[in-house]
Amino acid sequence: MTTRVYVLNGPNLGRLGTREPAVYGAVTFARLAEDCVEHGQRLGLDVVVRQTDAEHEMLAWLHAAAEEQAPVVLNPGAWTHYNYAVRDACAMLRAPLVEVHISNVHTREQFRHHSVISAVAAGVICGLGIDGYRLALDHLARRSAGGSGGGGAGGAGERHRDR
Repeated sequence: MTTRVYVLNGPNLGRLGTREPAVYGAVTFARLAEDCVEHGQRLGLDVVVRQTDAEHEMLAWLHAAAEEQAPVVLNPGAWTHYNYAVRDACAMLRAPLVEVHISNVHTREQFRHHSVISAVAAGVICGLGIDGYRLALDHLARRSAGGSGGGGAGGAGERHRDR
């Protein structure tokens, strides 16, 4: 059975390749999506890549992933720093969540240093460009295959209930 993994991307990430290439690189969102799907296939994962600038759409995708018990790779974009609705939807996930950021948010503006999502994520990858997505998929493939994969036991929702 193939594990489905959702790679979800928040606001402005559809503009990759043209939005601040010095910060986010020259790779377009279409190329990033292709890379994620192809890498997932090599790992035996069914990867679905989506991007939205609409909060309600992201919430619906996270709710669906929770119902499916599907792992999620999430780049919440600017929602990282303030969006409690996205954070609460992430807390409902019943499979691992890996938070990914293309840039190193800790070397940027002060307001980018805090994530409301990280507390409910199994792990966070930032500052490695689009390689972060591949690393997140590698981690989730190891976890779905029964390997320890690090990052604690259970998905974000399980970790949240333990608090």
